[in-house]
Amino acid sequence: MLLRLPTSVSEAQEYIAEGAVPIGGATLVWAAWQRDGFPEHAMSLRELPEANAIGREELGAAVVLHRVDDRVPEALQRAASTVGTGAVRRTATVGGNLVGSTLRCLLPAALVLDARGTVLESGGTYETDLAEVLAKRQLLLSLRWRAPLASGYRKLPGDAGGPPPLVAAAAVHGDAGAPGRLRVAVRDGYEVLSESVPCDTGAGPALAALADTPLGALPAPARDVVRDQVTDVLDRAAGRTA
Repeated sequence: MLLRLPTSVSEAQEYIAEGAVPIGGATLVWAAWQRDGFPEHAMSLRELPEANAIGREELGAAVVLHRVDDRVPEALQRAASTVGTGAVRRTATVGGNLVGSTLRCLLPAALVLDARGTVLESGGTYETDLAEVLAKRQLLLSLRWRAPLASGYRKLPGDAGGPPPLVAAAAVHGDAGAPGRLRVAVRDGYEVLSESVPCDTGAGPALAALADTPLGALPAPARDVVRDQVTDVLDRAAGRTA
């Protein structure tokens, strides 16, 4: 297998056109390749600057999870810190977790940030919503979002070999520093639900509005986690704007 390591977007486009298979951190594909055979050409974005950005409003797809720190919003930082073991987090990438994994532990955090993906194709790059990125399993170059006033993420403990543990994420967005919109995402099993409601009148009305969405049909323990997350991020957002 010939591994390509592009250092520019144009070089990556050439390798895609030649049929190179993106590998991310290879944590999800290595076992399958050992069983089914390795591709002739593979490509990693680990040397591509655009795929390695880390900032208040951006995160590259080639960033390994243990590098996701307090430069990004709390929801994304906490999500990355809960994926697998330390050894996994030192090799698994943001793009691999979002696009290649069935668990997608980072997805609820990305959804509450209202993140959009920049994807890379042989013809160039463009920005789109995460629903398209995941549905088409596109090659993700980076995520971008507007920094929230506050965000949070919680993953419940899970049993080894059992169903995926519940994940709940929330973020408060606003203009001119005033809370205006609450986004909540929950991974229940392998399904991820995401909703957005107004929050300028406090936690009570926001929770009541969420109860009228599909999130209101979650089991009671999951609703309790959502309530705690919503209350926490709204309290912290209010503290920032007081």
